[in-house]
Amino acid sequence: MPVPAAALKPKPLPTQSTAKRPVPLELPCAPVEKRPLPAGRPREWYVTHNRRLKAMRLAIALLDSGVHLPAQARDERIRTTARLIGVHPPSDTTCHMVRAFMRYHR
Repeated sequence: MPVPAAALKPKPLPTQSTAKRPVPLELPCAPVEKRPLPAGRPREWYVTHNRRLKAMRLAIALLDSGVHLPAQARDERIRTTARLIGVHPPSDTTCHMVRAFMRYHR
């Protein structure tokens, strides 16, 4: 008797939304190779660029840990996540940017 193809596929690992218990936060395996930033820009551009990168990393880590709404991401929670993933504590501006990323993600 033939077996449906779907029955042969292995089941995917549970995600935060399908798991019965919280899924542990996955730490990155290896850092991405850094490339030099373009020269000749104003200092403010570099500050904003690095702030955006940090906010994106934090937003991804929060989403992975089950925080899906910006209202759930209070400054203290964002700073705790930063400590967990090994990032310096973010400023109030960066925390605001993390919530903005989560808002536009939806």
